[in-house]
Amino acid sequence: MVSTCRAACAAATIGMLLTTAAIAQTNGPGVTDKEIKIGQTMPYSGPVSAWSVQGRVDLAYMKRLNAKGGINGRTVKLLSLDDGFSPPKAVERVRELVESEKVLGLFGSVGTVPNVAVAKYLNQKKVPHLVISSAAGVFANPSTYPWSTAFYMLQPTEATLLARYILSSKPDAKIGILYQNDEYGKGYLKPFRDALGDKADKMIVKESSYDVTDPTVDSQIIELKSSGADTLLNVSTAKFGAQAIRKVYELNWKPTHVIVQAISSLDNVLKPAGLEQSKDLISLQFVKFPGDPEWNDDPAMQEYFAFMKEYAPNEAATDSTAAFAYMTSHLIERILRNSGNNLSRENVLKQATTLKDVELPLLLPGIKVTYSPTDYAPIQQARVSRFDGTKWVRFGDLISARDKAP
Repeated sequence: MVSTCRAACAAATIGMLLTTAAIAQTNGPGVTDKEIKIGQTMPYSGPVSAWSVQGRVDLAYMKRLNAKGGINGRTVKLLSLDDGFSPPKAVERVRELVESEKVLGLFGSVGTVPNVAVAKYLNQKKVPHLVISSAAGVFANPSTYPWSTAFYMLQPTEATLLARYILSSKPDAKIGILYQNDEYGKGYLKPFRDALGDKADKMIVKESSYDVTDPTVDSQIIELKSSGADTLLNVSTAKFGAQAIRKVYELNWKPTHVIVQAISSLDNVLKPAGLEQSKDLISLQFVKFPGDPEWNDDPAMQEYFAFMKEYAPNEAATDSTAAFAYMTSHLIERILRNSGNNLSRENVLKQATTLKDVELPLLLPGIKVTYSPTDYAPIQQARVSRFDGTKWVRFGDLISARDKAP
């Protein structure tokens, strides 16, 4: 009888241990029954520190999320570290997050340059590297970086749509291109040329690059004007975008000035450049701009402003970069919530790459976010917009990169 009891008890104990082990296996590093620890890197210092508002808004969002009970009873602890927009520093910070802090994954890190620098390491380690604030086309292809996804209109999509706009509105354009001399800037050039097709060599009359360590882009703008270009594609970051817009105005040069969406922020770029100087800029739009009277009665916009007032009162709520961070935070929450109690790194990746037709609060009507295991480009639609001196005004229909070229 005793031996039978012992055998039964031993079997029960082994069963309990196996069950416990199975449950434990569903949790990745950084996950306990009370907490989910995640990380990110941000340019809190360095040449694009204006983008660091994204990190502060992410932290504010997690504070609100935790105040409401967190994710399935777990609080979310976000470690947001400064990478200075420097690849070596980004590598150092990411290793700290993965190897010392043992985070579940990285979510919402900002910038093409630092994220490209750390992608190989994170993919080799099979660490989720998700909702990156980058337009780099390399993050659209899961065969290259299966553990890395971006949340943005990616470079191939945006470049294609901008080229199509120029072809349809100004087919004989002489195009000058200003671009940042790194993965971010160069990532637009090939897809833009590809979309122009056999007209590319004739239409593009000059390409001029700058380094993030340059004090200004004045000489590049002078060079592009001298080339005879009547259309300017401006692929830059906040500080240099503002400089370029201002210099074009000072030179009394009047090209069709097309800017990438990353430098369309009213607060970070257009106001520093000068609103009058920014008049008639052309860009793509896929988000609702906070502060635009058009959205004053929009419930989602009202909720956003209420959130900023309560949880991020020191940030400019009208900054579109802050609004962008608000949406990425929503997406981070959805991925973690959809993961349920299976917070393994593998399941978190699965949830991030199977989102379909997600409507986020500040996306324009009709625009949805979709990821599939074979295509990580989440936003394929936009509206062409013109800046009227006070706000962006959309014109034309919703356009999609998935549609055939006209």
